[in-house]
Amino acid sequence: MRRCKETVPASASPDQLKPGCTGQRSGENSPPEELIQFIKDGSKFIIVGHKEPDGDCAGSQLALQSALIRFGKSAIVCSAGPFKRTELKTYAEKFINIPTEEELSGAKFIIVDCSGIDRTGDELKDIIGKFPFAVIDHHAAVTHSPSTKQSPVYVDAASPSCTLLIEKLITALGLELTAEEATLLLFGLCTDTGFFRHLTDKNPDVFEAVTKMVRHGASPKNIYRIINGGKSLNSRILLGRILSRTESFFDGKLVIGHETLEETETYGLEGRDSDNLNKLLLSIEGVEAVVIIRQERVDNCTVSLRSTDNIDVSQIAASLGGGGHKNASGLTIKGIITDVKQIMLESFKNVFC
Repeated sequence: MRRCKETVPASASPDQLKPGCTGQRSGENSPPEELIQFIKDGSKFIIVGHKEPDGDCAGSQLALQSALIRFGKSAIVCSAGPFKRTELKTYAEKFINIPTEEELSGAKFIIVDCSGIDRTGDELKDIIGKFPFAVIDHHAAVTHSPSTKQSPVYVDAASPSCTLLIEKLITALGLELTAEEATLLLFGLCTDTGFFRHLTDKNPDVFEAVTKMVRHGASPKNIYRIINGGKSLNSRILLGRILSRTESFFDGKLVIGHETLEETETYGLEGRDSDNLNKLLLSIEGVEAVVIIRQERVDNCTVSLRSTDNIDVSQIAASLGGGGHKNASGLTIKGIITDVKQIMLESFKNVFC
């Protein structure tokens, strides 16, 4: 890495947008004119995503950076990291941690794939609020406090990925996709849709966008290899350990697994393969929700929540200070695994009992 270099409901009224923010509500597809003007009026942009980025976040940032530069603007991408995922290793060096004073001077921020400023990281969140910023997101809850100037908001919770919104923005700017941008956009879309397995017959527009990306040079075969290849032997061993002690609750509707602090220290972030772990557990007959608890520090855990269509885990995550999507959410919580497991069981009791 160079230099160490809420969602508004679809039925919401305009006054439910954060004060000082403008933009369209969930479910509307085109970028708001305020966002287009925000970009046209600026000359220097810092594009920020959430900490611990995934493919959708990184792909959105990098594709937007490329388009803005072609649009005649200066643009850098910034991330608090860490870049845990194997498929992001080749992209990590393109990001900086914290912008310099020179890079900040006269800059505007664009926050992508991030439901709140706090999710950008402790250092970045204190910087962003001092500058004009815009928001592009597809999460179920956008909680950004407004900056001192108008903050355009482009939020569509119906979109399965943030990269789809970036593609619409690039088109709205009058640009054709480059092969690199198309690849980044499809990479993010495949990440958040599990390579399309989370889509339904209500998503024909998504496949129309995929066709456009492929026509501009994106290769689904290459992207599948990037996302699913390159795993270490340790990642397979860790999967086996977590699976071996996963427990079933509420007549098999909920399964809970955990990763110990010793395993976190032994296998590191590179040993994790959350997507395949969740996919395996959700494939069990009768399972409607999956919880994976990880002891990140002695007194602190992260919790991953996944579910089928019927269960909204974002509500549980939000009630405990986290967030995310209906079927994929997460949170950070004080405590040890045994205590956090009881909290999860109490939270899901209202769902399954």
